[in-house]
Amino acid sequence: MTIVVEAYDFVIGIDTHARTHTYAIINTCTGARIGCETFPVTNNGMNRAVSWISRNTHGQTLAAVEGTNSYGSSIRRTLAKANIDVAEVKPPRKRTRYGVGKTDQIDATAAAMSALGTELTSLLHPRDDGARAAISVLLAARRRVEEQCTADRNALNALVRQIDLGLDSRKALTDAQITDISNWRLRESDNVEQRIARAEAVDLAKSIQIFHTRSKEIKSELAILDEQLAPRMQSQLGMGPVTVGIILAAYSHPGRIRSEAAFAALAGVAPLEASSGNTKRHRLNRGGDRQLNMALDIIIKTRMRLDEATKAYVERRTAEGRTYREIKRSLKRYLARSIFRQLERLMS
Repeated sequence: MTIVVEAYDFVIGIDTHARTHTYAIINTCTGARIGCETFPVTNNGMNRAVSWISRNTHGQTLAAVEGTNSYGSSIRRTLAKANIDVAEVKPPRKRTRYGVGKTDQIDATAAAMSALGTELTSLLHPRDDGARAAISVLLAARRRVEEQCTADRNALNALVRQIDLGLDSRKALTDAQITDISNWRLRESDNVEQRIARAEAVDLAKSIQIFHTRSKEIKSELAILDEQLAPRMQSQLGMGPVTVGIILAAYSHPGRIRSEAAFAALAGVAPLEASSGNTKRHRLNRGGDRQLNMALDIIIKTRMRLDEATKAYVERRTAEGRTYREIKRSLKRYLARSIFRQLERLMS
């Protein structure tokens, strides 16, 4: 396996902040730091930084950047335009051995040094901009909208159960009832308590409707972007705009995930040994990307209900004494393998 020091002549460690970035240049042949400078996070400042890097390096150069999707996103794009390879590195957790205490120069040097012995196949490459970044933004927006909508629904249900507004409150409100509430007008027969509660109920109902509308818009936008990146994937049973969007956001781009086993581990569906004594078994993996795990879970549950081949598999494994959770775990592992191979073929 080739490591960074064998493939690159220089590594630039970049400690990123809101106002300034600190850059440390490490010569991979000698391991010496040949320069360290701080530049402001402005277009001019980042262009000056790239010019400074060009003057002090030659040959193959790698930038090891902290926070490529947050404070380091702007310098990541600037470096990409200058044809400098970029890799994501994590900030040091403990006091670094490259100096006493903690400074931006020490952190930038530590970022570069942490990349030197890394295998090229293990480098964390930042996610691309464009459709993939848009999908991530939409998924975050959808989670926020769903959370707020759920909170408003719960508040509205609690309100109509607490105050008598003429509704049957034995069950949660339906969408039709929420639409009716949004059209309510104040009544002269209401007492003070009912008048205040009715006005609040109308506000909550209108807010829920706005969230519903925005959620539908997000799904439509996701469907368009999903089709651009992974044509026809949404046509498969159990896969919709949201589940495919989650899968694409996790996969990101070719090269980020090394193998189908790594993709299964990322999804939290790689089997974990749970044997003891004469009992040989595996259990569910509760780690990994839980959003991706949830997407696979939704797909498998849908296929267990509607897909004849999957139902036949479930019946056969149940007859063998497998539990529901064990069967679902196996199916999710098979699904992760299938999806990874599709993505490698579609996006290569």
